[in-house]
Amino acid sequence: MKKIFIVLLLFSASITATAQEAKWFTDANEAATIAIKTKKPLLFFFTGSDWCGWCIKLQKEVLLTPEFVQWAEKNVVLVELDFPKRKALSPELTKQNNDLQQMFAVRGYPTIWFVQPSKKDGKVAFEQLGSTGYVAGGPQKWIEGAESIIKKK
Repeated sequence: MKKIFIVLLLFSASITATAQEAKWFTDANEAATIAIKTKKPLLFFFTGSDWCGWCIKLQKEVLLTPEFVQWAEKNVVLVELDFPKRKALSPELTKQNNDLQQMFAVRGYPTIWFVQPSKKDGKVAFEQLGSTGYVAGGPQKWIEGAESIIKKK
């Protein structure tokens, strides 16, 4: 029994270590600057990180997998827009997340929007490419759906 527990701990640690390789921004303007330079779309992940069961399920089944991390590195700039219940965000981050939630008419979590940023008159604008949420079937199935959205641009 102890050996199984240790193996599971090691497996869990390797998933977490891989997931940490993915760079998630919380500042949408900073991420947009990088996305514009690299000509990649943004992936806005609207989540309730500490209370939303489907958000946690999406992270475990897709966003924390090596397949997703590898895909994301090549294809998108990641932005987490969190709406936690048990931890406080800075007033600036709360305002940014609320403004983007309204802009994209997000009504439930998880919601993922793919957007193409551009700068006009010193301000960042976001062109909507499409949205998704939780998709059953693991990382490959989710990535297929994401590819169909970002390849339309």
